[in-house]
Amino acid sequence: MAAGKEEEVEVKDELAESLNDIFTSVSTMVKGELEGTNHQMEILEKMNLRTAEEYKVFGDVASGLRVFVEHLKSKSASFDECVQQIDTIERQVTEFEALMSMLDKYVSLLESKVQSVYQHPPS
Repeated sequence: MAAGKEEEVEVKDELAESLNDIFTSVSTMVKGELEGTNHQMEILEKMNLRTAEEYKVFGDVASGLRVFVEHLKSKSASFDECVQQIDTIERQVTEFEALMSMLDKYVSLLESKVQSVYQHPPS
């Protein structure tokens, strides 16, 4: 019976050793998976920080563009005033040209009358 007990102890030792090997292997595998996941999370965190930096730059650009657009709007408003003044001047010039044309016709008519008087003096 002593041999049977020895065999039983050997089987238990082999079983314990196999279980220990399995446990060690599973632990190593789980540790590797966790380390891989940890590395993925670190990479994701770095990517998120980089993306946040890029969006901050985009925000700064957008803010600068907003200021630029406001500046252009104020210039546009002053241009609108100038355009209105130009339109007013253009209307006045058109009216002045019409007046000059009428005056030219009147002067021509007077000149004709004066020449007619000199050519045919009243008796």
